[in-house]
Amino acid sequence: MNKKETLIIQPFQATGNVYAAASKSAMQRICALALLHDGKTNITNKGISNDDLAALDIIQQLGASVEVLSEKLVVKGVKEVFGHQIHAGESGLSVRMFTPIAALSKTTISITGNGSLLKRPLDIFEEIFPALGVKIETNNGKLPLQIEGPMIPADIQLDGSLSSQFLTGFLIAFAHAATKPVTITVQDLKSRPYIDLTLSLMEKFGHKVVNQNYQDFKIEPGIHNTDELNIAVEGDWSGAAFLLVAGAIGGEVFVKGLEQNSTQGDKRITEALEMAGANLSWNGGEISVSRNNLHAFNFDATDCPDLFPPLVSLASCSDGVTIIQGAERLTHKESNRAITLQQEFGKMGVLIELEGDTMKVHGSKDLKGGTFVTHEDHRIAMALAIMATVTKEPIILEDARVVNKSYPQFYNHLEQLGGEIKELK
Repeated sequence: MNKKETLIIQPFQATGNVYAAASKSAMQRICALALLHDGKTNITNKGISNDDLAALDIIQQLGASVEVLSEKLVVKGVKEVFGHQIHAGESGLSVRMFTPIAALSKTTISITGNGSLLKRPLDIFEEIFPALGVKIETNNGKLPLQIEGPMIPADIQLDGSLSSQFLTGFLIAFAHAATKPVTITVQDLKSRPYIDLTLSLMEKFGHKVVNQNYQDFKIEPGIHNTDELNIAVEGDWSGAAFLLVAGAIGGEVFVKGLEQNSTQGDKRITEALEMAGANLSWNGGEISVSRNNLHAFNFDATDCPDLFPPLVSLASCSDGVTIIQGAERLTHKESNRAITLQQEFGKMGVLIELEGDTMKVHGSKDLKGGTFVTHEDHRIAMALAIMATVTKEPIILEDARVVNKSYPQFYNHLEQLGGEIKELK
């Protein structure tokens, strides 16, 4: 099935059990840390999304060896990264995280990608690299880049307002290469939970970072042990959020494989579900969400902007006007998600107002199916797909397979929950 495939999703009631896909946020970070680990890393519950595959490709381009076994990946890292070119696919995390890591190399490395990634601003590297001994050329602050190191870790100041992913890259690179303690001072850091995830995984690889109120990060010199490490990729809250919302608006869904105490920021979908009045409970390692009389809620998604699409799906089915903060974080995603959500859900009969950093979603009891455009955005596709649980007419999705970027099992999981999905010929 090709990426441009159009799918038709018949109205259905979402009922059943699903095992969560692997977190690409965790998987990609583990790949980066395994690349710089001077020993073997055994990765279980491996991710299979396009972004995961891009990360695996990058670490091999930078010198790691990867053995793919049925139950795990075995990564043999390097003491010093080397290479000539890396291709980040359409992964924003990969290009932002691996660029500082690639800058540790003594060789000149070109960095490129495709799709929407070519439009994302990367001029922050132009501001920081020269002070760290790295030469850089960009395409007006965007891809492709050409860098020449090696980068020498030193105290730096970093603007964290666009994305925390830049900080993740510098934290991992500095922890590997620093010969003395260094400090990264961050202004206006967004998506703090993703930094919690980075730091928790770094700790598993033996790195020491002191987080001082998300403003100063003090990094100890690199530790180079050769121990064989065993790391399991936790379940993905970002993808599971859509399944949980499907249960809240149109049935009863049980999801296994998610960590209740995860540092993933998108775990906060549970807060929104409870605010909206959905039935939610934990039973051991399984979370269940079922339909109830839903009402409008107020939610600040500044630190978890990827939740906007499932939050809009939830708000569309909730009585009243839901207010979601953090809309300005949506400009530089796969699409301008605020505008895209407004346009596509508008076709469904949902009024979405945008006022600066605020999104107001007017719930509706008369939601229409029809043909929708994904705008090459995986999360938009998933948000629209789960609305088939509440519309009387089918949901027809153009370019539906864009979900492969992060969650290739998504439609299979919808079918497990009772969805009837076919290719539109």
